[in-house]
Amino acid sequence: MVDIYADEGITGTSMEKRKDFQRLLADCRRGLIDRVLVKSISRFARNTKECLEVLRELKLLGTSVYFEKENIDTATMSGEMMTTLFASFAQSESESISSNMRWGIQARMQNGTFVPSNQPFGYKLIDKQIVIDIPQARFVCEMFSAYLSGWNTQEIADYLNNQQQNHPELCGRVWSCKAVSRILRNEKYVGDSLWQKTYRTDTLPTRELTNRGEREQYYASNTHPAIIDQNTYKRVQDLLAKRNSVKSQSIAVQQSPFQRMVVCSHCGGYLRQKQTNGQVYRSCRKHDAELTVCPLTPVPEREIEKAFLRLYYKLKHHSEPVLAQMLTGLQTIRSRRMLWSLDIIELNKQISDLTSQNQMLTKLKQQGFIDPDIFIAQRNELTEQLRAAKMKKERLLVSDGDTIITQTQDLLDVLEAGPDFLDAFNAELFGEFIDKIFVDSNEQLRFRLKNGLELTEAIERTVH
Repeated sequence: MVDIYADEGITGTSMEKRKDFQRLLADCRRGLIDRVLVKSISRFARNTKECLEVLRELKLLGTSVYFEKENIDTATMSGEMMTTLFASFAQSESESISSNMRWGIQARMQNGTFVPSNQPFGYKLIDKQIVIDIPQARFVCEMFSAYLSGWNTQEIADYLNNQQQNHPELCGRVWSCKAVSRILRNEKYVGDSLWQKTYRTDTLPTRELTNRGEREQYYASNTHPAIIDQNTYKRVQDLLAKRNSVKSQSIAVQQSPFQRMVVCSHCGGYLRQKQTNGQVYRSCRKHDAELTVCPLTPVPEREIEKAFLRLYYKLKHHSEPVLAQMLTGLQTIRSRRMLWSLDIIELNKQISDLTSQNQMLTKLKQQGFIDPDIFIAQRNELTEQLRAAKMKKERLLVSDGDTIITQTQDLLDVLEAGPDFLDAFNAELFGEFIDKIFVDSNEQLRFRLKNGLELTEAIERTVH
């Protein structure tokens, strides 16, 4: 007995939420478990795809699974076929239950009696009735009033975050401009309900998606007490639409190849795009909020482009031998690991022995010294052992170094095919070379290539 693994009260439709199930797999991968005893397939997994993936992995690891209720042993040849059948039954049962629950919910939406278990800020459930949460509702009224008085959503969010210490009803949430915008747009605050804004997929494991017309939505009036009157709500919606219209008509900042690519080395966050006086910059949010928190000033995107052009020229004309030497070194290290690893040596010996046995078995069959049925059974067993040994060897050989070898070779191929000079910034080449850009200071950028190699370039700021 190694341990007992049990996830109580957790859905079996997805492995990700089952901590003990993940712990079981981790112990199997560490070689601690030879055999797993399970009450039934429905307790093991209700997702056929994930069930089979796990069973195949465990079989390669040398771990068998026995399902007591169905009397199925994965160590036998027919075990996986039976497992597929019963796992499909379990998945169908789970999908049927989910379908029945969705049908019941949809019926209540249609007749206007649906009561969600989760309520928006400002409301709470008491005896299955939606009632107003007075302390929270006061802040909802303040949000609508502040927006009509000229505040924007970010200013309202900052105000709410500053009030958290004195008002526990605001705690437990990260107030952002998007969170405030959702409240200002939510019809719940005038006492109405729009149901099925999101929906769950039919297949397992289910995913929650935004309803963009894939499912019917249901609108019901006066489903609960209102916090905001209809006139105030309409004025806020009109103002939201007006401000969005003005924003869309303003000068649009073009989509940049530096999106989620440029990182502040001081704060660790991505630099956002902003436009000032017709010039596009990459700016640190913390620096924008308070200058003393982060010393990094905004970096013009054109300076990042120029730095990449200089980097490409150096790589093309001076650094290609460095990358080639790096590739040779990595391949040498990989070869030595293959040659001198005790695990690899043992597996090579095992593969050689199994291959010899297979050849001997074939000769005995050709000479009539072995029964055809016995020959087929033994050859199948040898083939399975040989496949398992080769896959184990392959897993041992796969490492970060092998990935870096491939990435370095790809960089060399791109360099060889690329032009000698770049007259202008090339977004496609940039995407093939660069993984991340770190702004170390107001004078220096650090480019991380796709293979992990990091190279620095100066920021040549233009002085006006």
